[in-house]
Amino acid sequence: MFWKIYNEDNIFGDLTSDSIIPEGTEARGKIVAKEDGVLAGSSYIVEKLKKLNLEAEGMKDGAHFKKGNVVMEIRGDAREILKAERTVLNILGRMSGIATKTMRIVEKVKEINPHVRVACTRKTLWGYLDKIAVKIGGGDTHRWNLGDMVMIKDNHLSLISLDEAMERLKDLSFTKKIEVEADSEELALKAAELGADIVMLDNMSPEEVCRIAEKLKGKYNVLVEVSGGITEENIEKYARCNVDIISMGALTHSARSINFSMEMERV
Repeated sequence: MFWKIYNEDNIFGDLTSDSIIPEGTEARGKIVAKEDGVLAGSSYIVEKLKKLNLEAEGMKDGAHFKKGNVVMEIRGDAREILKAERTVLNILGRMSGIATKTMRIVEKVKEINPHVRVACTRKTLWGYLDKIAVKIGGGDTHRWNLGDMVMIKDNHLSLISLDEAMERLKDLSFTKKIEVEADSEELALKAAELGADIVMLDNMSPEEVCRIAEKLKGKYNVLVEVSGGITEENIEKYARCNVDIISMGALTHSARSINFSMEMERV
């Protein structure tokens, strides 16, 4: 992702820097936080900058920073630093925004139920980078891709019955879990009866989730996930239910980027 963003930004070169900054000028760029947050993307950025012959040192991923803190310093050719500036700030900003939001929500949930995992979904903008940021913030990445596990959703069940789907999965490797998305108590209980490893209670009220989760946990050895419509404002109600995972698209699709800026100086 770094190189995709960088190459798009530099597709015709940096007209300004290449025109007015003398060739061979050495500089240092300090990345300054304009607000408080949790840092994510630091190690990723440091590794990518090596290919531009730039040396970078930063706070560790997961570190808490305050407004005004220098979270990273980049040293090397001034033109190269300037060419990479916006790419670096964009990635650090988005990843740190996701990590900051995730950590805030995870801490809120753990106070109520320390056994519940807060997970993201595949509603991402930058794929793996978004999920890495969730992990840095203390959340669970859920599926990294479609091959991680079987997840039978409503669109699958509009084409095939759950009974037939589970029959077709009877020879699936033991290494792969099976999850079924259920929008009703009847479907949730049937999924557990047919051998699902995880039942996702989708788009249900906290009251419905608590009631159905107790029935599932009372009879089946199954993980219970709740998803759909979960927000930072209502997640505490779901955390009080007997569930194992709360997954939220909002961790990634609604996270606000942290504001960073770069201050340059000649060395």
